[in-house]
Amino acid sequence: MVRYYIVFEGRVQGVGFRYFCQMNASTLNLTGWVHNMSNGMVDMEVQGDENTIQKFISIINQGNYFIKVTSISRKKINLILDEKKFRIK
Repeated sequence: MVRYYIVFEGRVQGVGFRYFCQMNASTLNLTGWVHNMSNGMVDMEVQGDENTIQKFISIINQGNYFIKVTSISRKKINLILDEKKFRIK
């Protein structure tokens, strides 16, 4: 089990990005949150199995017709053991 803090750049606000993340995270049984930043980027914390998180990031990076991720930065952070779901902040 791992947890990452991730920042996404690109066309990620006003295009359903947070809902896209929540839907895919819930499908993959990941926990955490996603949030619009004031600078046009989106930050996120996501927790789960390393391989599942890699799959999730790949899905998000591919986006959809509206979403276009141009840059992803991430770092490992401490786990939150009692977290139950992935939410939009």
